[in-house]
Amino acid sequence: MIADGVRRWAWVGFAAQVLFVGSWLLAAGWQGGGYSVAAHTISDMLAVGAPAAAVLIVVFTVCGLGTILFAWLSVRPALRPGGRFATVGAVLLALSIFGVGDLLAAAERQGCRLADPGCTGAGQRATLGGKIDTMITPTGIVLFAIAALVLAAAMKRAPGWERWAWPFRGVAVGFAVLLFAFVNAPAGLTGLFERLLAAFGAAAIAALALGIARRPAKP
Repeated sequence: MIADGVRRWAWVGFAAQVLFVGSWLLAAGWQGGGYSVAAHTISDMLAVGAPAAAVLIVVFTVCGLGTILFAWLSVRPALRPGGRFATVGAVLLALSIFGVGDLLAAAERQGCRLADPGCTGAGQRATLGGKIDTMITPTGIVLFAIAALVLAAAMKRAPGWERWAWPFRGVAVGFAVLLFAFVNAPAGLTGLFERLLAAFGAAAIAALALGIARRPAKP
């Protein structure tokens, strides 16, 4: 049985993932002719000089906050019978690219868009935002994969959640495979593999949120 407050925050977590994915899918439509969904990353749409970048920054910040609150106020109490793994997993999820990574979107703006003439990778990293993005993004991605494994351990120990353990181990493995593909993608497919990585992680969080939200409520 799940408390009503825990279930409400689960719906917040679910909505955050839908809004996150929907925002960057829609934003690709106003990037202009030089931007390629397959070749250019999501971060390019938040870079200095990107069209309506402020819209995505606000949305990402809200989604990051929603994911953090979901992790602490919904995932942690829902999986508490799984012991300290529940707390550690919730903290890692909150610190991941989908939590703190999105929350700090305004501080991670790259210096320019690769879609714009004259912009290079060095130019993107030249600003403080570009440097912060270089540090936070890889760390946040790795933390999400670890969070999935730790949450799987909590699920294995929490009554009623046992059947979720192997799927969440699969989430960690699948995320790692997509990360490898993203890192090693040809230049013309970097954006595509990043979007697959982002959508896969958001879908896993959304599935967990639905799983919590649909649990029977406490009397």
